[in-house]
This record gives sequence, C-alpha cells and structure tokens, in this order.
Amino acid sequence: MLSISSNKINDFFKAVASKQDIFIPADTIEGKADFKKWSEGVQLSSQLKTIRSAKDFFFPKTEHMVSYKFEGKDVTVEDPRKELNDFVVFGVRACDAKSFGIIDNVYLNMNPVDSYYKNRRDHGIIITLACNEPAKTCFCSTYKIDASLADSKNTAGDVSCWLADGKFYFRADSEKGKALLDSVKSVFADADEKAVTKVQKEITDKIEKLTFAHLDLSKVGGVKPEQMLKVFNSKIWDKVSEACVGCGTCTYICPTCMCFDVRDFDTGNGIRQIRCWDSCMFSDFTQMAAENPRHTQKERSRQRFMHKLVYYPMAHGDLFSCVGCGRCLENCPVNMNIVKVIKA
Repeated sequence: MLSISSNKINDFFKAVASKQDIFIPADTIEGKADFKKWSEGVQLSSQLKTIRSAKDFFFPKTEHMVSYKFEGKDVTVEDPRKELNDFVVFGVRACDAKSFGIIDNVYLNMNPVDSYYKNRRDHGIIITLACNEPAKTCFCSTYKIDASLADSKNTAGDVSCWLADGKFYFRADSEKGKALLDSVKSVFADADEKAVTKVQKEITDKIEKLTFAHLDLSKVGGVKPEQMLKVFNSKIWDKVSEACVGCGTCTYICPTCMCFDVRDFDTGNGIRQIRCWDSCMFSDFTQMAAENPRHTQKERSRQRFMHKLVYYPMAHGDLFSCVGCGRCLENCPVNMNIVKVIKA
C-alpha cells in the first residue's frame, strides 16, 4: 500500500497529469462538487461526493457518431472518432464504480458491442474513493456494495483510495491501476494498513446506521415470471406516480441509466448523426407514428422501476440496475424515488 499526505495530493495529480488527463471532484459555483479536469490551481473539493457520477466520461450526454457527405451522387462516410489517450477519474464513489458492471452487461457483454463505449472503457482508469461521510440518502449496502472498499476482490475500480489520518492511501486493484501507481511511484511513501483498517471500520459503522441501509429487496428481486402480471398491475404504480412531472431528472443523474436516442442533423451538404441521452420518463420516449404504448406517466414510471428492480435482474442473474447512490432521493422535485417503490 502507498500513501501521500493530503496536503500534497496535488503532487500526485500533477504527476499523473504530465502523462494523461485526470479529473477530480472540484467545487462548483453552486457550492457543490463535480468532476473537473485537473490543472494548476484546481483544488480537490472537501465534499468529495459529486453531483454527477463518472458515467459521463464513458457514456457522454451527446456524442458525434458518424457523418455522411454528399457530392453529387457520391456519398462519403466519415468516422469522427479520434484515437483516445488514457485518462484517469479520481474520487469515484464505490456505488458509482459498481454501476459500470451494470452498463457493461448491456454495452460490452451483449452483441453488438458498443464500440464507442468500449473505446472509453479501455482507456479510462477509475480511482475509487472510500466514503468517509456517507450521505443519509445512501443505500448502497442494500445491494451489497462495500463503501469502505475493504475487499480488493469486490471493488469495481482500478485503484482504491482512502483518506485517513491526514493521508491518502492507495491500493492497486487491476493491472491498469498498478501500472498507473508504478508510473508515479516517486510521489508516494510505503505505508502499512493500520490507518486504513481503522477508517474502513468507521465507514462500515456509519453505513449500518443509515435509514435505508438494509432495504428488503425480496419482494422485487424475487419476482418470478408467473408473478409478473400481478406486480405489473399492482395499485402501487398509481400511488408512486401520481406526483411525477416527467422531468427526467432521476434518469439524467442516475449512474446506471443508459437509454439513448440517435438523431440526424442536416449540415447542408450531408448528415451528422448524434447520439444523446434519452429518458423513459419522457412522454415521447415510446411515441410512434400511430400511437404511444406508454401514454401516461403511470406507465412510464412503472417501466422505469420495473426495469431496474425486476426486468434487469431477470436478464442478468439477479443483478439490480440500481447501486443505491441516493441521487434520485436528493434531486427529485416531488420526492418520488426508488426507495418508496421498494418499500411499497
């Protein structure tokens, strides 16, 4: 294990930045923390919990996929992708790191593989930071996610990191992570694990005291095909959706939502095809020429929660499409969230 004093963490960022881009949680003008590319003068936020997950680096909100240029009867196809350099995302929470396994199942482990997403995954290095101060809205432990990062075999990042006794401690959890730490080893000192073990226990104790630490998933995750119709037609959907305004905030801040739309834009002498995030909570998400099979907010809300808690686990071996980050609890303007559905 390696360590560096917290007041020298910029030495680590500088060493990494000399070889590749590194993004860290930094304060925003709104007083929150969000990822920002490190450069001289950019300081690590004391909040560390980011308003966005790290999903944006691998699955951006908008993405130029392909262009077509017309010259008379000739059509030229242009791939706008440039060769990516390796990049590092520091300060990813354990729940957010786990979300990549959920997205990987769809974009990497099924055919066809999403080459745009794969390219970023191949070049991205994730440094997961243990949650010293888990928020009261967190419920990652419900999904067996360890916010203390104690088990090196059960982490989803390339490097695990802890802040303890005024120092940052680092442990490589993958070959990419080991290569990164080895490349900047001169900024570190060797360290034992005593301080880390202590902070891991403190984090675990704090997690156990959270209101939503151990939600009962048996009613949703244990749904069998023969029970599907009963759950689908349950009256709980009327209750949980009655206040929903369809703003899509929950889907845009969720680290596991991965729906997108593809749109073509006329450039005058061709077409530019853009991929952009979409939301199952929007009224036009399933709109077709003749009808909309989900024409009410109740149906759209039901689809979102059924996908995360029932359909996805059925398709991917009881793995839920939620990591308990708590962002939907914090940001929904009408206080509708997945916890209420689980508890209903």
